[in-house]
Amino acid sequence: MAAAASSTDRPGALEITRKLAAICGTPFARFAGPADEVAGRTARWVAVPGGPHAAAEVLRLAAAHDLTVVPRGAGTKIDWGAAPAQVDIMLDTGRLAGVWHEPQGSSVAEIGAGTPLRAVQATLERTGRRLPVDAPSPGATLGGVLAADEAGPLRHRHGSPCAQLVGVRYLDADGELVSVGLPGTAQFGQAAPSARQGGSPAAGPDGGAATGGATAVLGGAEVPGLDVARLLCGSQGGLGVLVSATMRVQAVPAGRVWVSRPVWTPLEVHDLVRAVLAARLDPAAVELDLPVPVSLPRRRIPASHPSVAGRPDHPAVTGRPARPAAAGSLAVLLEGGPADVAERADRLTALLGPEAVVNHAAPEWWGRYPFAPGDTALRIEVPINDLHAAVYALRDAAGTPVPVRGSAGIGAVHAALPGSLPPERVASILAAVRGVLLARQGRCVVVSAPAPVRRAVDLWGELPTLPRLRNAKAHLDPHHRLAPGRLPGGL
Repeated sequence: MAAAASSTDRPGALEITRKLAAICGTPFARFAGPADEVAGRTARWVAVPGGPHAAAEVLRLAAAHDLTVVPRGAGTKIDWGAAPAQVDIMLDTGRLAGVWHEPQGSSVAEIGAGTPLRAVQATLERTGRRLPVDAPSPGATLGGVLAADEAGPLRHRHGSPCAQLVGVRYLDADGELVSVGLPGTAQFGQAAPSARQGGSPAAGPDGGAATGGATAVLGGAEVPGLDVARLLCGSQGGLGVLVSATMRVQAVPAGRVWVSRPVWTPLEVHDLVRAVLAARLDPAAVELDLPVPVSLPRRRIPASHPSVAGRPDHPAVTGRPARPAAAGSLAVLLEGGPADVAERADRLTALLGPEAVVNHAAPEWWGRYPFAPGDTALRIEVPINDLHAAVYALRDAAGTPVPVRGSAGIGAVHAALPGSLPPERVASILAAVRGVLLARQGRCVVVSAPAPVRRAVDLWGELPTLPRLRNAKAHLDPHHRLAPGRLPGGL
């Protein structure tokens, strides 16, 4: 990039800082610090615009000076994906926050991109509603959740957060504010006139007409505005800067219970999940936790010891070996009316057997990732009938059990490899697992990884949608100003 200044100590850089301060306010524009990184790439400036029009001005400034822009929400997933080629301005969306919704009974709510998801749920809960979204990252903003297409256990019934999207307002690379989706939902200010908005209605989320939607031409074909909006999901800010999103909302369920049971092998999980789905119990989520087993030395306890006296089933009395400790847990969430939930829970416990337990609180591991900062985090997506094969393939390739957790009911789980593994070892594991998944229409993506691993491995693997993504980038950001290099294929 031919930037206005190549470093922050040159006069041109001070001029950019002054202009950002004039747009955002002096407290909200500064030179970036060591913590202002995107996947290890340090930014040069941080701008925190106070509204959509100020954010548009930041993007226009960037365009005028040929600077790159990378959006940031709460930063919970700032290390996910590939490092951008360059980060000139980090656009912090923290002041693009707020929840606007109709009185109780409305089926949608418009939410500022910088609003923490927890704040959204707390606000909606006052009127007995919720977003059917439960992204695992603590403190995540709605914009960050959509930009990463991050989904939690509720995706089993409701799909990803992007499936709940009915409208969006975003800024394109030139700083133009574009509104797409259903008519009459925007309350965050009117969008600026857009040269990309077609005069005819665009197809809505259910195939109906949605007036006012932007229409893009991708690969020679017109794409309705809401499809453009959904392209922003998972784009890591590389196609546009989210300003607000209009989402479906629903009533908070009156009853919720979790039915859990221990599991010993991935094949057993496969059989149990098939039985649960075949029973038509309408689960809200079906989650699996397979942690790395911890082997502890066991003392041999004589049959005369008080701790086993009166227990004729104990191995010390029977002489038969004890059943090994469970390898993990399968948990099913049931939601609905209290009586209906209780009836389904009874049916489910009968199906899962005597080891099933009903709780009114989620397991400790529920809705959490199995990886920690510094690990190589993997996301595996595969048809549910082949999930056990994917887990076995990962174990075989790694040569040891690997922690796996996620939505077994739809075949989407996460796994963790130690961050200490050398990049070539991670690459060989990925190659082996992807080879198994290829024949099963599955994928293995590196969500995040230490910098040496990120530089050495193919993060995404085979991606059939890459041509469409390339067309979208060429149309929405032809000069590669928005998070360049964050998307697959170096886009």
